[in-house]
Amino acid sequence: MSTSPSVSLPGETMRRSFMRHRRPSATSELTSIVNKTRRKSNIASQNSPTKTKTKAIVTEIPTHSTMDSASKTPSGNQISNFGFAFDIDGVLMQKSTPIPGASECLRYLHDKEIPFILLTNGGGKTESARIQDLSEKLKVPLTLDNFVQAHTPFRTLEHLKGKTILVTGGDPIKCREISKSYGFKSVVIPGDLHVHHRSIWPFHYYPLDDAYRPEDYADDLPKPVREPGVDTEDTLKIDAIFVFNDPRDWALDIQIITDLLISRQGYLGTRSNKNGDKSLPNAGWQQDGQPQIYFSHQDLHWSTGYHMPRLGQGAFQGALCGVWDLMTKGKPLVKTTIGKPHAETYFYAERVIHHYRKLVLGEEGDRSNKLKRVWMVGDNTNSDIKGANDFSGKSSAQWPSMLVRTGVWHPERDGEPNPKPTAGIFDDVMHAVKYALEFETKELGKEGKDGWTDF
Repeated sequence: MSTSPSVSLPGETMRRSFMRHRRPSATSELTSIVNKTRRKSNIASQNSPTKTKTKAIVTEIPTHSTMDSASKTPSGNQISNFGFAFDIDGVLMQKSTPIPGASECLRYLHDKEIPFILLTNGGGKTESARIQDLSEKLKVPLTLDNFVQAHTPFRTLEHLKGKTILVTGGDPIKCREISKSYGFKSVVIPGDLHVHHRSIWPFHYYPLDDAYRPEDYADDLPKPVREPGVDTEDTLKIDAIFVFNDPRDWALDIQIITDLLISRQGYLGTRSNKNGDKSLPNAGWQQDGQPQIYFSHQDLHWSTGYHMPRLGQGAFQGALCGVWDLMTKGKPLVKTTIGKPHAETYFYAERVIHHYRKLVLGEEGDRSNKLKRVWMVGDNTNSDIKGANDFSGKSSAQWPSMLVRTGVWHPERDGEPNPKPTAGIFDDVMHAVKYALEFETKELGKEGKDGWTDF
């Protein structure tokens, strides 16, 4: 097992204590799933009808709670048997500004002790930094216990924390910071490689933004990039590739990633002699110990301040797959993808909200009034809505989906949503929450109880 993270997040001691008391198979469960992905990459079928192989991983809940559910005292609020899962961009926030009504919704749910989680395919900051920023902007106290970013599950990949990894995404400095906060010790970013080996991508230049010139943030490489005639063992070896969020320099990143995917055992600057060998599975591609590649999500579009959705990490993934398709003459790219709409992300979210509910309501409140519904409020039919519609959790809780008009999906441009949200389409998050509260109030009324009529 690797050592603890070099950068500790708030409540890390509590997290480690909590994890010690959870079932001991957390790491072995994830390792088993990752190993299955590796085994499948070794026997990838040449007759697959799809161009890519996408695998997802399941993780345990990283808990940073400073709350003690056992000491929770009754507040007088009606105990809810439901909760909410909110996407962030396009639902609660538009770029860096709260969408009207979002703060009021979260404040009401917080005050009434109705559990909710933020479940986003976004990322690019440490969880603690993002929580602090959102708490200030939305004017509601948020904690790491009810917050899941796209790349949060990467922190559980213990077997890679003593290895050298390549990480790319948006802000290169923050990508490195996040990786180290997860416990990865040896982190290389594309800018490091370009600074120390300019010819690796000869067309790279920075005409607009001097703030992100690699010269200003590049670290020394653990070992040099291999040159012809140099012993491979003395050169840089990459053991895994991570795409944390939307990359900025697609050309440089695609060049370096494909170099690694065709390498011999991850040694940058080498080429495997198994590539194209039709006697091997997948014609020899990714059959020679090349690094596994992990994507935190595959959203094609996301909502920004512009009036039309912008391309996201899913577009970068598509571009990489397109180049790979040309290089390999149509062989599938074996990759691991997490995030919405994958079922594993919703299983993860299910465990998060159940745990957070115990913190909010206390053990007794949770036992006496089991969770029946989690209202998923999103703006993206391909991630938020599809994920909730397809999800069948380990508990009996239902996940009705609610689509808002403030984000990616617009009826005038996109037509009828596909898939359709099971609970309906709403102008914004406030209308969605109001509908859900009215529904739950009617359900309680059948039992002769008061509900939530003051929202």
